[in-house]
Amino acid sequence: MVTSSAPGKVYLFGEHAVVYGEPAVPCAIEKRARVTAREIDEGLRVHVDDLTLDGYTVEYSDGDGHPDLEVDESLVRAGVGYINEAVSQAREVADRPDAGFEIVVESDIPLGAGLGSSAAVVVAAIDAATRELGVELTPEEIADRAYRVEYEVQDGQASRADTFCSAMGGAVRVEGDDCRRIEGVGTLPFVIGYDGGAGDTGELVAGVRQLREEYEFAADTVGAIGDIVREGESVLGTDDYEALGKLLNFNHGLLAALGVSSRSLDAMVWAAREGGAAGAKLTGAGGGGCIVALDETDGALTALRYTPGCEDAFRAELDTDGVRRE
Repeated sequence: MVTSSAPGKVYLFGEHAVVYGEPAVPCAIEKRARVTAREIDEGLRVHVDDLTLDGYTVEYSDGDGHPDLEVDESLVRAGVGYINEAVSQAREVADRPDAGFEIVVESDIPLGAGLGSSAAVVVAAIDAATRELGVELTPEEIADRAYRVEYEVQDGQASRADTFCSAMGGAVRVEGDDCRRIEGVGTLPFVIGYDGGAGDTGELVAGVRQLREEYEFAADTVGAIGDIVREGESVLGTDDYEALGKLLNFNHGLLAALGVSSRSLDAMVWAAREGGAAGAKLTGAGGGGCIVALDETDGALTALRYTPGCEDAFRAELDTDGVRRE
């Protein structure tokens, strides 16, 4: 029996634009998914717990289960798909196509909230399952195989950003297939606000794609997000939170223009800014979920806790560790 964990992430800059080859900078945070893999005689038994802040449990066998839960069905279906595909990757690596597994998933990361829950689960699952079969992969190899999982489950609309960040830890830069860790970033005072909801990543990505195809200025907006990333790279590691914050604010405005924000996300962004944050933006696909703010004080955290529609607010420091065996 092997247990592995991997961190969630926030996007400092670049979500949505990264799908079109623009650069992005996601950062691992100290919220983790833990996956335990135990080899069994045959089949697949999966127990999933705590994938939302309230938590729920799923058990199914051989990928055929249909949980009856008060959770968006598309999120649950995708979650089952991520685990099935991760196990398939482990079987392929070990050349054990018929290997049976019992998988237990526990996570501190809200499901579908823009904090990289699926990527963290996939990365940890591949690491735990391959180790259980006697194979040890490098973080880079795990990142590549985890990307294949997300690409399959998300119908070819995934980028390497989430899975690479979760596997490597720290702050990373992703531009197409060019992925690297950014050294010397230091601490980043993240404050996260969560509205209790979740966006449908596939639907939101498809919506941006349609806008981009229909309007030239929407394509220009996507390109402008890439420009923000390139500007932000020059500021990372300088502790100039004011400059970083301004770029976060620009990035949120462009994402809102692309239609991926929401009333609750905008309310939390403005509350964090008015509470003293250097900057704030949505993180992830949008439509609901989380915002990230930069604030060394308690001002943004306090403001978010009193913001209607914000169900939780918490600090989440940069996590320099990627996937690891527990």
